[in-house]
Amino acid sequence: MLTALDHVQLAAPPGSEDLLRRYYTDALGMTELPKPPALAARGGCWFAAGPVQLHVGIEDAFRPAGKAHPGLRVTGIEAYARRLREHGAEVHWDTDLPGHKRFYSHDPVGNRLEFLEPTP
Repeated sequence: MLTALDHVQLAAPPGSEDLLRRYYTDALGMTELPKPPALAARGGCWFAAGPVQLHVGIEDAFRPAGKAHPGLRVTGIEAYARRLREHGAEVHWDTDLPGHKRFYSHDPVGNRLEFLEPTP
């Protein structure tokens, strides 16, 4: 029986950890989690905000996915979009999902992220 989604893993090219740390902690406001030593040796970073975890693993032949993405629920979506833009990230609004405000953005290595907030 499934009980919860533990985390989502994204990929990134070798040597991109510092870029990722700045984006996920500064722009998104997440906290970096320490990786267990055996996994830390592989590179990459883990991040959390409340119960939400994103793991970014290193992939030698990295190529960002065109459509695949995590959908991240937020509150105060306009302010959150402004925060991302202030950190240099592009924000692309989409109105195709009824009952939600949402936008897409990309991390510094090209991973697509969806941010959404239900509307009353």
